[in-house]
Amino acid sequence: MLVFIGGTGLNQLPGFKVNHELAIATPYQDAPVIIACGNVGDCDQEIGFLPRHGTGHTLPPHRINYRANLFAIREAGAGAVIAVNAVGGIHAELGPGVIAVPDQIIDYTHSRAHTFFDGQLTGIDSPDQFSATVTHVDFTEPYDGNLRNLLISSAQDIDVPVWPQGVYGATQGPRLETPAEIRRLQRDGCDMVGMTGMPEAGLARELSLPYASIALSVNWGAGLSDDVITMEGIRRVLARGMGNIQAILLRAAERYHA
Repeated sequence: MLVFIGGTGLNQLPGFKVNHELAIATPYQDAPVIIACGNVGDCDQEIGFLPRHGTGHTLPPHRINYRANLFAIREAGAGAVIAVNAVGGIHAELGPGVIAVPDQIIDYTHSRAHTFFDGQLTGIDSPDQFSATVTHVDFTEPYDGNLRNLLISSAQDIDVPVWPQGVYGATQGPRLETPAEIRRLQRDGCDMVGMTGMPEAGLARELSLPYASIALSVNWGAGLSDDVITMEGIRRVLARGMGNIQAILLRAAERYHA
């Protein structure tokens, strides 16, 4: 099963026919994680959908229980995960409305539970798998190459332009960045900035879950434009751009084979 993680602007997947819901208990929170399972459009492929910010978009980036979400997705039997991210554009090619498929990430977050291997909680298959084992996963390619190619080729199939690379800078949030912080991200080589890319991508890697991101630029990073960044402006770009994101996801679901 292919699972989509919806971000800002994609709390619901239009055209998604829910066949059933999975309520999956995890060691990381009291309430179960709910994953909706069903079909989109005329696609026979069953997919799962999980809004990372919760029902009604109530969870800020630093309060999302990324471990519970990824644990539940794995327990649901997912074969791959595609995450949708709203980002601020830093690279000159990533103005508002541009879609990118990042290939690298830099983590600037802090104080988030960022690993399953923390010596505290039990794991999936063995009581000691995560609690007693020190493990360092390879993160040379943080996004799965096959999934990235699926997203890029799916966009090409439906004539939606995408920027086929990019470095995602993951910041703590929930506030937006200062111009000085954006300049630092530029110097570090970041092409876009968001608040939910980590630890999500790293946790997926720890679980050996193929993971990729499709990112919609919703504003220029602070100081890169004379425009004032407002939620109203961001919502306008989301309203325009998410239609293309949804179309790419639908085509990816049609083409996906586990």
